[in-house]
Amino acid sequence: MVKETKASQLRKMLNGTKLILVAGAHDGLTAKLAERNGFHAVWASGLGISAIQTVPDASILTMTELLQAAIVMNDACNLPIIADCDSGFGNIHNVVRMVEKYEGAGIAGVCIEDKVYPKINSFDNGQQKLVSIEDFCAKIRAAKATQKDSDFVLLARVEALIAGLGQDEAYNRACAYAQAGADAILIHFKQKTVDEIAEFMSRWNLDVPIVLVPTKYPDITFNELEFLGVRMSIYANQALRGSVSAIDSILKRIMEKGSTRDIEGEIASIEDIFELQDIPKMKQKELKFRKPKNATT
Repeated sequence: MVKETKASQLRKMLNGTKLILVAGAHDGLTAKLAERNGFHAVWASGLGISAIQTVPDASILTMTELLQAAIVMNDACNLPIIADCDSGFGNIHNVVRMVEKYEGAGIAGVCIEDKVYPKINSFDNGQQKLVSIEDFCAKIRAAKATQKDSDFVLLARVEALIAGLGQDEAYNRACAYAQAGADAILIHFKQKTVDEIAEFMSRWNLDVPIVLVPTKYPDITFNELEFLGVRMSIYANQALRGSVSAIDSILKRIMEKGSTRDIEGEIASIEDIFELQDIPKMKQKELKFRKPKNATT
């Protein structure tokens, strides 16, 4: 019997009917916590990976650095990893190498966006510049022609609404990317209401799944997303932002109180950290493979 790969797991979910819930992660620990809490997949966040190295999310980290972070997450959990690959690290030749390396490392899927390279984060107030539809379709075709496993997933991310180009441009780009071979279309919004989402979803009639990232519209519920026909929802940066708030608060209180007495009951136990590190499993392996003292040679 052929063992199911993480790519085939992700493909099966995309071909299903249930909402896929994806947690953004920036390291292996976050990926493992996503699995512990019932998420279906992990988003290897470009913003998150950049943030933990305290550099801007602006194509500053190399593909190798982002890939290594995704590999750490992949090793840390049993969930499929979807890697945020910005605008594909350059032109179609860079996209070809990207697919070769990410697929070869066992990453289940990648997402590329239609911004120029180098990009800036979508929520930066600076001007967002997009490549032409044809140029981005060429990247999609190059990626799909390169992959060896038919289950490997390519998400095409449409930034037209982020760039203020309107619904028609977003819809036309989404249709073109789907027809070029993208396995799913990620439509990025930044309005706080669901009006834009509902309008887009009411027009969408292609048999290609739609993916959302509800960073700027946190009130939308799982049920509402399913009602709209969304297949995947990526909670891309909440774990990162929660980590920053929690760590900052804890360190501030230690300095204010002069001890850790007041926070000890609020933070993870050392035993919980050991569990996340698989130390109990390590000890089981040691018992299994270490030769008993009374064993003869």
